[in-house]
This record gives sequence, C-alpha cells and structure tokens, in this order.
Amino acid sequence: MKRMLFFNHTRQFALKSQGPLILLMLTMAFACCKGDPDDEPKPTASRMDLTNDSLYLYAKEIYFWNSLLPTYDNFNPRQYKNEAKAIDNYDNTLWNLIRYSGSPEYKGGEIKYSYIEDIADRNPDVIAAMPNAKASVDLEGNGNDTGIHLVTAVQTSSTVYKLYLQSVHPGSPAALAGLTRGAYITKVNSTTIGSVAGFEAERTVINNTIYKDPSTLVLEGFKADGSPFTVTLNKTSYKSSPVIKTNVLTAGARKIGYLAFARFSDKANSETALVNAFSNFETQGVTDLVIDLRYNGGGYVTTAETLTNLIAPNSASGTMYVEHFNSNLKSRKQSDPSILSNQPWLDASEKIVYINGRIRTLADASYAPEYNTAVFTKRGSLNIQNVVFIVTGRSASASELVINSLKPKMTVKLVGAQTYGKPIGFFPIRLENKYDVYYSLFETKNSLGEGGYYNGMGVDVPVNSDYGDYDFGNPLDLHLKAAINVLAPGAPVSTSSLNKVMSVAGAKSGSFTPKTLGGLSDTKDFVGLIEDGFNKRQQ
Repeated sequence: MKRMLFFNHTRQFALKSQGPLILLMLTMAFACCKGDPDDEPKPTASRMDLTNDSLYLYAKEIYFWNSLLPTYDNFNPRQYKNEAKAIDNYDNTLWNLIRYSGSPEYKGGEIKYSYIEDIADRNPDVIAAMPNAKASVDLEGNGNDTGIHLVTAVQTSSTVYKLYLQSVHPGSPAALAGLTRGAYITKVNSTTIGSVAGFEAERTVINNTIYKDPSTLVLEGFKADGSPFTVTLNKTSYKSSPVIKTNVLTAGARKIGYLAFARFSDKANSETALVNAFSNFETQGVTDLVIDLRYNGGGYVTTAETLTNLIAPNSASGTMYVEHFNSNLKSRKQSDPSILSNQPWLDASEKIVYINGRIRTLADASYAPEYNTAVFTKRGSLNIQNVVFIVTGRSASASELVINSLKPKMTVKLVGAQTYGKPIGFFPIRLENKYDVYYSLFETKNSLGEGGYYNGMGVDVPVNSDYGDYDFGNPLDLHLKAAINVLAPGAPVSTSSLNKVMSVAGAKSGSFTPKTLGGLSDTKDFVGLIEDGFNKRQQ
C-alpha cells in the first residue's frame, strides 16, 4: 500500500535520501511533545527504546481515544523488547498500549482497528513471484498468490459437501484458468474431498494448502456452468481489478445495475474501472442499483468518495461526511509544539513542500471539523433514487462510509448480515523510515451527524447463508435475489449474461437444506479506512 501522505510508492521511497534526517528528527521528538512530566521518556536509549517511546508519544497526542491512555511511567513502553523481530516488539507495544487504555477498539483480546506493519513485507509490484511476500491483493491492486480468495464448505446432502469458491481475484492465475464464484473443488492436489464423514481430515488439507499460500496448487472440480476442470495454479504476482463483476438485470419495469466491488484500492487501480462500470449502467438505462460489498474491507477515502459521487443522485450536494479528530487535535493551534512536526506533509503530487526554508509537516495542518469535511461532487449522469447494498461482517470502513454518506441523500437499503463496524479512519505515521503505524485517528459522521456504528450497521433484509453456489451477478445467488426483491418484489428477472428469464424465487432442487461447515481458515484482507485526501482538502 502506498505511503499516501508522506511517501511515494514503498518501493520507490520519495524521501529515501532523507532517511537520516527523518531518524534524527524522531530522536528529537520527545522535546516537542506536550504532556505531564511523567509522560517524558528517559534520555539514554537504544533504537528500539526510542521507537517504542515514539509509539507511545504519537498515541498520546493523536490517538482518537488519547484521554484513556496511561502516563509514560505507568505504561513503560521500553519494556516491550523481548521478541526476535523488531516488528513483533513494536506490534506488542501497540497491542499493550491499546489494551491498557481499554478503548472501544480493544475487544476479545484483539485490536480491531489500529496496527503496525513493516513496509518491506508488502506485496511486490507485478514483476515476478515472491514466495515470502503477503498473499491476497493490496490496495494498489498487486496480488501475490494463486488467486483463490475465499472458499466455503457447504453440506448439500447427509453424506456430501461441496467446497465452493466464494471469490476469485480478477487477473489471478485462478481467474485466468476460468475459475469463478460458483465453481466447486473435488480434489486438492492428490486428496479427494467432499465426504462429510471425512471433513475433519479434509479441512486440515484445505487449510494447509489453499489457505497456506502454496507455490503450486493442483485442483479438480466443476466450474459454475457445470463443466469439469483440472488446473495447476502457480503462485505469481499480478494486477487485479477491484471490480469483480457487473451485470444489468431487468426486473419488471426496473433495470437494475449490479456491481461487485472487492476493495477501495488507489485511484490508478480503481477509478477507470468504476467510471466504466457506471458509464455502462447509464448506456443501458439503469434505474436502480445493487452494490455488492460483502467481502469489501475498505481502503482509501478518495476512492470511497468516487463511488459515493457515482451512486449519488443529481440532487446530492453539500456535506458528504466529516472527520472528527480527538478534542486536543481539534483545538490545537498550528503554532503549538507537536510530535507531528516529525512527519512530512506532501502536496497533492506527493512532493515535499517547504515553508520558509523548512519542510512542511503534519503539525502545520488543521484538525478542526471545518477543515476536514468532504462534499458531494456528483460524477456521471446516472440519476437514481434507490440503492441496495449487499453486506456481511466483512464489509468494513470505506464500505460503511459510502453507505452512511448516502443515507441522507437517497433511499438506501442493506441486505445480508450486520457489517464489521468501523467508523474510524487513519493515515500512516512512519517510524525509522521502515514501519508504518496506523493509529485510530478520526471518526466519520454523515451530513446529519450520524455515525458511531462501532458494532456494525444492521440490515433491512437478513440473509443468513453465503454459500458461493452461484457466481456474482447471478440473480439466483441468495443475496442478490433478496436485493432484487427489495427493488422489485415478486418480479421475474431477465439478464443477458444468463440469456434466460427466471423467477427470483427459484432455487436449487432437493429436499436437503444446505448448511455451511465451519473451521476453514480466514483470508489476509486489509480492513480499514486510509485518509489519502487529507492533503488535498487542506491546500
């Protein structure tokens, strides 16, 4: 993911030549941080001690729930240095700091929002496979795996289950082999799967192969159209579009545009794909929308604004959403001492800006609400009043921001399951020119002042199962079926992609009620809301 505010692409390092300057400034950070005497770190320290101090001091000033943080002496950040890798020590420091505070993001022994990462561990550019890099797809659209995103085991009879592909990354080896949602697997490498009696052992095989990011994966099964397949998938790096699928369906008098959107990736990866999708909706006379965000964990703020402006009716104007920082940041004067003076603030082209011969920093920004308000700027000519969002517990942050921003401007309905619950956003703080820290920094609220959905957004129409037995955009998919019924209750549906007319009440035959078998591994998807438009709004 890009260092949006302060650095160019992580493999190009706009400020690489100034690394020593950044490190020097960080060692001096403590002299400019306001606070009680107990909050002042001790003078003699190692590099790790200083970085642990920085983790504490930045949080004390900018963390959204900073009033809940302990004093420096009570917390003692330098005690966390027993792990073999530096990143593990820093991650432990952050985890303990938030645990100690008891802030709303600490739940069940886990931190729900904030995190730290080593920038060297990010996915590579699309050049060649890198076995040790992260799997899944990042927010620049870089994938580094075989392309199978999610699978689910669905028991379809008393003795048989099917391992369905719930999602496949566009552009990946799996997608290029013709695999889509709706396909199911019968053999993984040399192991035949599909027996309910053998599921316990087969689950281990699935978790240790498909979800362990193998360099090579041999699969057999049946595609969504029923044809058999045998494929060998080799892990590689690739570019993946965030638009998984689009479709236009006719339901009675309504033309429904369907968009399955995987992530709010950066402008270069997402904007053209989104604009083209909505241009096609305009050409086909779409009257209503279904936006499928069921696996979308979020991403960049500016891409959320793009999608919001494409969906919004022509009448939408004024405030889209407001970012609210902690009370100290809201009221601070730009002349006040701040540890943020150690974080360069780049212009809209990600170039260093100088003020009176010095580098402009985040201490020069204003964190008051009036300077952190996004406004509607309608894009395209699609003018609709009704939108249905398909959501699940994986729908988070930027997904929720789009939904919340549109609610005061048009009829918005949610189908599926309660969302993740992340009205919090962040931008990266870089330490040692090596680690990016994403503290929970601000809360978003819409034009009516509505927000606070920390426990997720409830749905209007619950759908309790997500099997993966139909491809995205197929009106027989349980979630899309329910969404269509919200917009056109009981109407028959036709879609050129399937070349037939069907009843949305249709379902697969058989008396056995399918059920999902649990215990499969999870994905490595990004969950969060990254503020990458902050510098533009403050110019």
